[in-house]
Amino acid sequence: MNTKEILKKYFKIAVVGFSDDELRDSHKVAKYMANEGYKVYGVNPKLADKIIDGIKCYGSLSELPETVDIVNIFRKPGVVFDIVKKVLELEYTPSVIWTQLGIFNEKAKELALQEKMEYIENKCLYIEHRRNGLSKKLF
Repeated sequence: MNTKEILKKYFKIAVVGFSDDELRDSHKVAKYMANEGYKVYGVNPKLADKIIDGIKCYGSLSELPETVDIVNIFRKPGVVFDIVKKVLELEYTPSVIWTQLGIFNEKAKELALQEKMEYIENKCLYIEHRRNGLSKKLF
């Protein structure tokens, strides 16, 4: 499935590594996607139980109140494999693992694909959403 199909089909996103700093990309992307009508959850143990710009934050993926379709990862490449392992411990399997620009991890990719998840790496949700003409807002 290509990025356009994914973004047209799936609307619940967990942003792992979400930041309360509005200058950080994880904050900007999460806020943009929420403003575009996606249900976005922040995942960051330091921000658990906070609501930042309308985005409810949780300490871990296992604490989310509902299933999510896309796990969007804003963490260093070295921890992506461990995040995918945590995803596989959930009571459900999200459809997509998505790593942001500059984030590559071959072991994580192999594991996700082995578990029949879509794996998008080194791409930005915001950029792909805009590039595919999916934005509801005209700028």
